[in-house]
Amino acid sequence: MKAVSASEIRLWYGEKPILKELSITVDQGDFFVLIGPNGAGKTSLINVLAGLVKPGAGEIVILGKSLQAYSRKALSAVVAVVPQQVPIDFPFTVADTVLMGRAPHLGLLGIEQERDFEIAREAMAFTDVKHLARRRLDQLSGGERQRVIIAKAICQQPKIILLDEPTASLDPAHQMRIMDLMERFRRERQITVVMTSHDLNLAALYGDRLLLMKEGTVVQEGPPHEVLTTHRLKECYGCDLAVDANPLGGVPRITPVPEKFRPHQP
Repeated sequence: MKAVSASEIRLWYGEKPILKELSITVDQGDFFVLIGPNGAGKTSLINVLAGLVKPGAGEIVILGKSLQAYSRKALSAVVAVVPQQVPIDFPFTVADTVLMGRAPHLGLLGIEQERDFEIAREAMAFTDVKHLARRRLDQLSGGERQRVIIAKAICQQPKIILLDEPTASLDPAHQMRIMDLMERFRRERQITVVMTSHDLNLAALYGDRLLLMKEGTVVQEGPPHEVLTTHRLKECYGCDLAVDANPLGGVPRITPVPEKFRPHQP
């Protein structure tokens, strides 16, 4: 059974096409990364897969069941979403925020039981934010907030987790911490991870499969060495990017080529 299957998805914003007959499949347990330039439709695709935006056409199947057949609560029990922007307008504590992840599993009265609090504590420990439990979100750094929102997603006990640029605006140390966390979550809990990223090197290091997008279409899907080629990247990004083998595992390594290092044309 596939974790996610999307067939001929079309999406418009007004009269502007955003996704153009786009089809993908994601195997259960995969670390699947969506890459592509700004405006490629990556975030829109995540929102469509999460059921947050209804496409104009096409079919989405989650764990063998049509997306339309899920109630919002039932979908939240199997799919967790980590948005790029974490709202901090409401002064919730870390513990309160993480516990919100139990909502899809609560009974009619919506009252948490001891097991729910236990799962929330486990999620905070897993993401190393347990020591921040009584702090408010607006008192945290960007990296800490991101780990809290991931802890909330883990608290949902989903089968699939969708992340939109989870490492955006983070320094390299926090980027690696988030990516290592998601890889550990995938490996230890057999969770399917689908995320967007602008960082091609992180995508190559962590992704089992990559989906390269441009202007709402699929350019290439496959393992990193098939997707991240010099010709294909220049076609999508419109700039020179050198590709060689990363000494860490031999996956592709991407280096932007500044003008001063490009061969001069006569």
